[in-house]
Amino acid sequence: MIPLDEIRRARETIAGAAVRTPLVRLHVAEAPCEIWLKLESLQPIGSFKIRGATNAIRQATPEELADGVVTASAGNMAQGVSWAAREAGVPATIIVPDHAPQTKIDAIERLGGRVIKVPHARWWQTMEEHRHEGVDGLFVHPVEDERVMAGNGTIGLEVLEDLPDVDAVVIPYGGGGLTAGIASAVKALRPETKVFTVEPETGAPFAASFAAGSPQPVEYTASFVDGAGAPLVLPKMWGIDSSLVDGGLVASLDETAAAVRLLAERVRVIAEGAGALAAAAALAGRAGEGKVVCIVSGGNIDAARLATILGGETPS
Repeated sequence: MIPLDEIRRARETIAGAAVRTPLVRLHVAEAPCEIWLKLESLQPIGSFKIRGATNAIRQATPEELADGVVTASAGNMAQGVSWAAREAGVPATIIVPDHAPQTKIDAIERLGGRVIKVPHARWWQTMEEHRHEGVDGLFVHPVEDERVMAGNGTIGLEVLEDLPDVDAVVIPYGGGGLTAGIASAVKALRPETKVFTVEPETGAPFAASFAAGSPQPVEYTASFVDGAGAPLVLPKMWGIDSSLVDGGLVASLDETAAAVRLLAERVRVIAEGAGALAAAAALAGRAGEGKVVCIVSGGNIDAARLATILGGETPS
């Protein structure tokens, strides 16, 4: 669990970079619960990642930043790190998997980040080793860095301030850092609120591991839900997240695409695949009844994929 004091400190640290995002009601008569959307897609970089990246880099010492910063990211953390590095006046190098969408790569480069594309297995190795051969700089881990997790936890503070009697919070799960931060804040302040993770059917290791009671590798296939899903749960994150979470949920690609479409049509919100996972699970009834907050983690989706979804299809 991330200490509540560190999450509160993070809120002060990231002031002026991350914005306090709105919590809005999704009015769907046929929904099995009262769905609320935490719109992190409205952050300056279109993703919650600006919170953790800014907290980590603003709290780093000049000595830590002397050679710049490095991260491994499918896109959103890369933008957060590039944003915060530019603010700090240091270079940022981003290791991205070769399936990362061009929309996110273009955004990284606009923010001044240097992109290195590698196969998914090599990218995951960088995540595990907290380094990339031949690249110097402070490694800001997109998941396991506790300063990043504390920054993510500021979302939990805002949710409870805006909806104090929330029954459940549903969080898209990629590496687990968003879950660790939000769940730490929620469980510290309102332990009776349930916390659920949700992953795409194309790679749901946390759900499988939670059901088995121990880490389980799964088969992973890249999909349009590029910000969530993986072949396994990082050991450190399993230790943190498994103690905070009440259940691991899974959403199909069709359900996720339908949720992207619904958010666009009903509340005029553009969500990327991972950003729509929580709403997909809640709409399917998997998060239970009562007041359910769905974290819309980001809105950085390729225009072509969005057009396919709005046309009633699921991207291949």
